[in-house]
Amino acid sequence: MAVREQLLDYLDHNLESYLIKWKQKIRISKTDIHRDKVEANGILMYRLVQQNIKEPIAHEKIVTLAHKVAVERAEANINIGDFIYNVNAGRSVLMKHITYSEVNVNDLQNTLDSINDLFDLFSYHAVTEYTKLKENELQEKISFIDETHQEKLSILGQMSSSFVHEFRNPLTAIIGFVKLLQKEYPDLKYVEVIDHELQQLNFRIAQFLHVSKKEIDSGQEEWLEVKGLFDSIIAFIYPSIIDIDVQIVNEFPANLSVYGQQDKLRQVFLNILMNSLDALKAEGSPRQIRITGEQAEGMLTIRITNNGPKISDNTLDRIFEPFYTTKELGTGIGLYVCQKIIQNHHGEINCHSSEEETTFTIRLPFVEKKDAIKKPL
Repeated sequence: MAVREQLLDYLDHNLESYLIKWKQKIRISKTDIHRDKVEANGILMYRLVQQNIKEPIAHEKIVTLAHKVAVERAEANINIGDFIYNVNAGRSVLMKHITYSEVNVNDLQNTLDSINDLFDLFSYHAVTEYTKLKENELQEKISFIDETHQEKLSILGQMSSSFVHEFRNPLTAIIGFVKLLQKEYPDLKYVEVIDHELQQLNFRIAQFLHVSKKEIDSGQEEWLEVKGLFDSIIAFIYPSIIDIDVQIVNEFPANLSVYGQQDKLRQVFLNILMNSLDALKAEGSPRQIRITGEQAEGMLTIRITNNGPKISDNTLDRIFEPFYTTKELGTGIGLYVCQKIIQNHHGEINCHSSEEETTFTIRLPFVEKKDAIKKPL
């Protein structure tokens, strides 16, 4: 009997002994929803090997079986490591099984090589398909989580908007009466402190309104001289600067302007400066915040740098996410709002932090006054 016929005859009469040894070696979970198909797939692979020994089979037959098994393994939520282990277990058991035939080992070499090639091809297509299915499954979960998160943000935005609008009416009245007190009794103690705290509270309310998107697009565009805008903000937060003992150095070049909404950009700069002050509270002297920037390549770059502690990489990755905060009493919306405002001004904002300093960088389009087009941001 020829070697090929002898080997095929052996495989035909010894399928059961192969299956017993193979099933003893593979890992099958009791919760596997397709565990009843595992043996059938093993038999299919065994028969493909037989066919390939008789006559080389078409590439598509291996791919079809590989995809079938990959789909079942993915649906059963099998670990990729277990999947690969079981494929290789089938290979090793079959190779050893063939050596038990009465065919001379030297005559088996070409057959063993072809079986190896067949299993390599099967493994490649099975693992590739399995990985693709799992990645698609992950993306679907991420999309679902994102949609759910957006729905929660929308509901929270509506709730917060309703609340702060109700809260803002009496606050506006209080701010107005404080202004009257300042005018009628300019020497009245603590009135400036009260006014400052009310303005801060009003600022926080404006942030919530931005998140609810009720007011994020409001406001007129105008030419803003950036250095002067920072000077006015520094004057506004002067009590906090003195309290923390921080030196703020405004080195931004004079006469560089940006075309945008003053209230919105002022809120961005104020928020970042206040965050910088918070970061410096626990630091020893000297505490410093430095404001720098330049105009180049069609962009106006603004940098706000403090010498506070390093922001961890994990926090840095999430710093602009809504409601993410490391502060005990923080809201987690300030930097999220800042990012939205800068994006609405067709710019970008990012943060870099090291052991020596932390820098917020804002880049906004730089246009000549004659080229400015008044359109909603």
